[in-house]
Amino acid sequence: MSEITYFNGSFLPKAEVHLSPDDRGFLFSDGVYEVVRSYGGALFETEAHLERLADSLSAMMIAGVDVAALSTVCEGLLERNGLAHGDALVYLQVTRGAAPRTHQFPEPPVAPTVYGCAWAFDPPHRPEDGAAAVTVPDQRWARCDIKTVALIPNCMANQRAREAAAEEALFVRDGVVLEGTHTNFFGVFLGVARTAPLTNYILAGVTRRVVLELCEEIGVEVEERAVLAEELGEAHELFMVGTTAEVTAILTLDGRTVGNGRPGSIAIRLLAALRERAGSGRPMT
Repeated sequence: MSEITYFNGSFLPKAEVHLSPDDRGFLFSDGVYEVVRSYGGALFETEAHLERLADSLSAMMIAGVDVAALSTVCEGLLERNGLAHGDALVYLQVTRGAAPRTHQFPEPPVAPTVYGCAWAFDPPHRPEDGAAAVTVPDQRWARCDIKTVALIPNCMANQRAREAAAEEALFVRDGVVLEGTHTNFFGVFLGVARTAPLTNYILAGVTRRVVLELCEEIGVEVEERAVLAEELGEAHELFMVGTTAEVTAILTLDGRTVGNGRPGSIAIRLLAALRERAGSGRPMT
């Protein structure tokens, strides 16, 4: 079965997608993206992902995209690729479009390039087993709140983690642990779960929002307050959250054992609550 993608208004086999070499996504990483997860064929928090996509497009001043219509595109990608009943990921990307190479935006504006694809998701690491992580200096630009396709700092940091036999790298800026290369980060101190507040230096994660809600539902005290690198050794638990990571406990950080070296009770409870939420198809408020 040929992989079916979505490209500029049409569903077509991936082999038939032809991208212009003048596309600004190719030339400048001038674009944004989203990844939506499907549990058993049911897309999870689609509206929240599309709302964030709209915010990213606005921040990048990319116009001309009917973001609301992409919900139907996500469903169509699952159906056309035989993924209507299993776990899957849907990827959406929008670039500013194709135009002669100049640093300034095309004038007049050109039509944006809209691409989507989907594939069955079999996570390489089970969240319930926990994972290893490392810390790295944050050398990204200052607009980490925009979900841009310009991810080379994230790729390099994640490669560093892989070379250290770890699953994730956590960015540290001015002594503050902000987030991972593709996850948000939480620490548990004396029973209180803490995560960095939303600023331009972290992405407003959809799963992060859900986990904050779940903390309230299951009676876990939570604070949106910076976690300092110097505090990490005092944490009872550390965990990362994200679309693919769900809630994954960090068992070792920079080679040092976290807590007792096993997933902590709060991470375990939040993972169970997240999966229950996903299974219920409950929309985010």
